[in-house]
Amino acid sequence: MSKSSREPISDRRKFILNMARGAGLATLGGFVWSAYVDEVTASTLLLRPPGALMEEDFLKTCIKCGLCVEACPFDTLVLAAPGDHKPVGTPFFIPREVPCYMCDDIPCVPVCPTGALDEASVTKDGVLDIREIDMGLAVIDQESCIAFWGIQCDACYRACPILGEAITIEYAKNERTGKHAFMKPVVHNDVCTGCGMCELACVTEKASIFVLPREVSTGKAGDHYIKGWDKADDKRVKDAKAINTKTRLSEKSAMDSLNDSGDLY
Repeated sequence: MSKSSREPISDRRKFILNMARGAGLATLGGFVWSAYVDEVTASTLLLRPPGALMEEDFLKTCIKCGLCVEACPFDTLVLAAPGDHKPVGTPFFIPREVPCYMCDDIPCVPVCPTGALDEASVTKDGVLDIREIDMGLAVIDQESCIAFWGIQCDACYRACPILGEAITIEYAKNERTGKHAFMKPVVHNDVCTGCGMCELACVTEKASIFVLPREVSTGKAGDHYIKGWDKADDKRVKDAKAINTKTRLSEKSAMDSLNDSGDLY
């Protein structure tokens, strides 16, 4: 049958076809949006290469060229692939599989063409310094760490490349036995680089020490509190503004409040 002899599509049929097409597009859009949301959510927990900018700036700056991945001699870094639920094409690493081995020359950073991996942030006195890197922070789950059970284990301590500084061992008497000591690992936030060697070395089935991005793994005291014994802490709150909160209790002087028993009997 020739094209000219075909019967025109009825209005009812057009309506059904348009509805089907609209439903298909809506479903496809839902899948795309769902994938995007998954990627954005996962992105906050990803561990990036040394020198990476803050996640939001990193995603804007990284051009997904893969040069940092090629430069890594230990195949630590990988590029997120479609279906990984991670920002596609961006570099990351999983310490339990392959940690960062903290190369002295940090080869993955200088090759970055856009500054997504900031060379200045891993430089000290004009020289690349591996101890300046900050990929994350190791966190210990005390409930599953066998050292906190009283079983002797210092695997994470021994694996740490900054031995005796990033992770130290705290000895405490085991009251349960009365004659043994706990050897509890302690992570020091100001030294840990987030390399993940401790996570790889952990002997438990699921690592009891694991690395998370620092903004996820750490809290924040805020400007309301200051270490009065630490002069350096003044710098942290130098721009803080006083906030005076008034309550019914504060309407009285401190002495009156102490002398007023109120409803206490």
